[in-house]
Amino acid sequence: MLLEKRETYNRWINILSVAIPVVVALLLGIRQKLDLGTWTKVLPHVNGVINSVTAVLLIIGRIQISKGQIDRHRKTMTLAFILGSLFLVSYVLYHMSNDSTRFGSEVAYVRLIYYFLLISHIVLSVVVVWFVLRAVYFAWSGQIPAHKKTVKYAFPIWLYVSVTGVIVYLMISPYYS
Repeated sequence: MLLEKRETYNRWINILSVAIPVVVALLLGIRQKLDLGTWTKVLPHVNGVINSVTAVLLIIGRIQISKGQIDRHRKTMTLAFILGSLFLVSYVLYHMSNDSTRFGSEVAYVRLIYYFLLISHIVLSVVVVWFVLRAVYFAWSGQIPAHKKTVKYAFPIWLYVSVTGVIVYLMISPYYS
């Protein structure tokens, strides 16, 4: 029974890890934008704040667990997970209702840095979904050794994605209309 339950959770984690990026890519590819109102223009700024807070929470959570503050760590990481979920919703809403903003710098090395950060951010944001879902599942189900093994990869990737999200936002924010 327990093995069957684990297999079910693993199957759902694998399905979500593929479905989330695919659905986001499909939604981003829609040329006809929905009119959700002008309030959606603030969503990139909201996302910048969410990514900033998430990065700080990840660092705080890492410090808490190193000090043995398990309950605080659990609450901090749950909040980081919730913020990540809110980010995803906000990101999709913005791109469903607004055209993508073009990066406007003409300076070659600045463009190179921007696109390197953007591409690595996008690729790793797809990869990190699987790791984060597994880390959360293992933690919530009390499988701490498996949680620790997963977090060894999830933490640095998630932190990189959060920090580069902020940097990319700061670099493109002057070009928002």
